[in-house]
Amino acid sequence: MSEDRTMAALIADLRARQARAREMGGADALARHRASGRLPVRERVDLLIDEGSWFEIGALALPELRTAKHVPGDAVVTGFARLDGRHVGVIGIDSSIVAGTTAPTSMRKQGRLIEIAQRNGFPIVLLCDADGGRIPDVMGWRFSHLPLDFKTFLAPTDGGPLVPRAAAVLGPSYGDSALHASTAHFVVMLRSASLALVGPSVIEPATGEKLTDEELGGPAKALAVGNAHAVADSEAEAMDAIAAFLSFLPSNSSLPAPAAPARDPAVDPARLADIVPLGAKDGYDMYRVIEAIADAGSIFPWADEWGGSVITCLARIEGQPVGLIASQPIVRAGALDADALNKEREFVDLCDTFNLPIIFLHDVPGLMVGTSAERTGILKAYEKLALRISTANVPKIGVIIRKAYGGGHFALGGRPTHPDFLFAWPSAEMGFMAPDTGVRTVYRRKIDAVRAEAGDEAAAALAAELRREWETESEPWEAAAHIALDDVIEPGETRAKLVSAIDYAWGVRAERVRP
Repeated sequence: MSEDRTMAALIADLRARQARAREMGGADALARHRASGRLPVRERVDLLIDEGSWFEIGALALPELRTAKHVPGDAVVTGFARLDGRHVGVIGIDSSIVAGTTAPTSMRKQGRLIEIAQRNGFPIVLLCDADGGRIPDVMGWRFSHLPLDFKTFLAPTDGGPLVPRAAAVLGPSYGDSALHASTAHFVVMLRSASLALVGPSVIEPATGEKLTDEELGGPAKALAVGNAHAVADSEAEAMDAIAAFLSFLPSNSSLPAPAAPARDPAVDPARLADIVPLGAKDGYDMYRVIEAIADAGSIFPWADEWGGSVITCLARIEGQPVGLIASQPIVRAGALDADALNKEREFVDLCDTFNLPIIFLHDVPGLMVGTSAERTGILKAYEKLALRISTANVPKIGVIIRKAYGGGHFALGGRPTHPDFLFAWPSAEMGFMAPDTGVRTVYRRKIDAVRAEAGDEAAAALAAELRREWETESEPWEAAAHIALDDVIEPGETRAKLVSAIDYAWGVRAERVRP
């Protein structure tokens, strides 16, 4: 060994290379990055993880195509850490250098991280902030040869358990970063961020459309179509949202969901009888009902801005994580459109995959109908949702609070989708159609004939009599008598009844996981 190849010299060389990798884009680039309102990627990682737990891999990676510009880590930081004491894998795009663009080496690093996390069964957190593919690194034949294997990118190749994925969109996120976000079970965006397949710089020469980042994929756009599930005002708030989301889920789908200390609900369950008005057309916020069922401080909305007539949220009841699905009467009276059905299907899949019991709260007038609903694909959305609910293996408990009509009832876990238990309040109304609409539809010719023969007053009297008969058939008593319901319960008993129903629905499985 030559004199300059001593171990001390080699260690000094290693340390110099490590220090250069930690410089990211360098002082000037980092200053510009901060001036844009964004934190450097390594500070983002520190905000997310438990202090002192960082275990990095691939720090010394470099681009396949080298230029005069030094690109530490090929513009991505990958490693493992603990988050609230649990293992996670972290991919953080370094947008302080070459705009965080993707090239073969960075893709290999990300794939390596994903493969290890999936194989060993712990969640993946994606910190997105990148302007798509890097030129010339992905030009021509190189694009087809990119080391992207969708088998390993999306799921374990050995058929092992699935792991939760959560993404924070912290800047303009296109191409690879957008793909990452599309795989995540939860996506939180900064108000200043954007998310789309490609960015404005690609769209304008391709289509002539000139757009800002916000116009293309800002939070308002991304939340409305389900590309993101929540918005944050700061990077610290975004990291807190990811930690909160993952706290409801097991590290992988083979494990039970983690329990927490039980808390009383924020609203006394005894108040439920007063929260919900008896008038079928009177509006109220279903979140007030949920606040009297779930543990205080545990409600975590999921995609509130998408398909707003149905609420999907994570929560805890007596410390146990659950998924709550409820119609929202203050949005289109709770009628379900294609967006609501698609959102619900994704949420059912999340809950069933990660072993969270599903609670359905019914106050639904039905599905949206008409040409607009059909053009948005409501029929196919309804069929896919009904099938996904039917095949879910976690406990499924339904409570009919007020009205449950037509396909809307089935879309919220009605009998044909095999709920473990189905209850109703005394205020419940059930049927294929609301009484007023049903009488007008079914008995229109009979009423018209009476009107022609005996006048408007006689027709109105007949319609009223038919409506009373319809309303009687819609009440929960005959449903309970024929075991179409498992029980009729007082509103104030709802939380306690759900606790027992979930316990018995799990049965005596060795662990509370789906078969």
